[in-house]
Amino acid sequence: MTAVLHPDPAWRGRVTATFVCLLLLWPMLTASEFKPWILFDPQSLAAAGHFLSDFLHPAHGSEFLALVLRETWQTVAIATAGLSLALLGAVPATMVITERLSISRLGTGRMRPGARLLRQLLRWLLVLLRSVPELVWALLFVRIVGLGPTAGVLAIALTYCGMLAKVHAEILESSDAHATDVLLANGSGRLPALLYGALPASSAELVSYTVYRWECAIRGSAVMGFVGAGGLGQRMEESTKMMAGGEVSTMLIMFVLLVALADLVSKLLRRRLA
Repeated sequence: MTAVLHPDPAWRGRVTATFVCLLLLWPMLTASEFKPWILFDPQSLAAAGHFLSDFLHPAHGSEFLALVLRETWQTVAIATAGLSLALLGAVPATMVITERLSISRLGTGRMRPGARLLRQLLRWLLVLLRSVPELVWALLFVRIVGLGPTAGVLAIALTYCGMLAKVHAEILESSDAHATDVLLANGSGRLPALLYGALPASSAELVSYTVYRWECAIRGSAVMGFVGAGGLGQRMEESTKMMAGGEVSTMLIMFVLLVALADLVSKLLRRRLA
């Protein structure tokens, strides 16, 4: 028997959708000046080949490794100090913007206008802080305080304060509310209600997200180093300019180890809190 082939009933829609996507993509590629053929320029290929051949042989000289370890420690210090400052602002902000911890809502179920206005103003401030990337803050602080890790610490502190406060508040809002409501209804303050009501139910998730942000801060400090904010990224930028592929390879390996360490710390903390 001869099989009868039926045309796809949806082929017109698929062809039309593909045509529309290509029609929209073309002006985007033109505006972005996307020219992939530049990669196949003989000079570009020669430079890339030299860099990659050097990249496959990581630098391991004792003096260079000592420099990498020192800059790695500074990178971790920038990320940790910046995250610590961010938490100093994020924890109070979380307690203010978390509606579950609002005493004015008890009994009437409604917040007072002053409390609602304060929460909204603080939310807008947090939106502003997290809307500006840490790289932009770093560029600004490099102009104000000069080159060095101080700019990186301040940039991480501002951006991550907004991020941590928002996500921590959402975690607390989505947790079991019974213990917190009972404590607030019986005259407990916000801090005891947070420590003994909301935190036990959300501690693992809060710690996991905070450690994840620490991991992001380590990566962010590397990027900020390219604008002069100190750390391993600043050394990587210098090695990249010199096309020293072996040095870049060693520093990238160190970044992978740092991220793996942060992941291990997160697992250990979650296990302790489980």
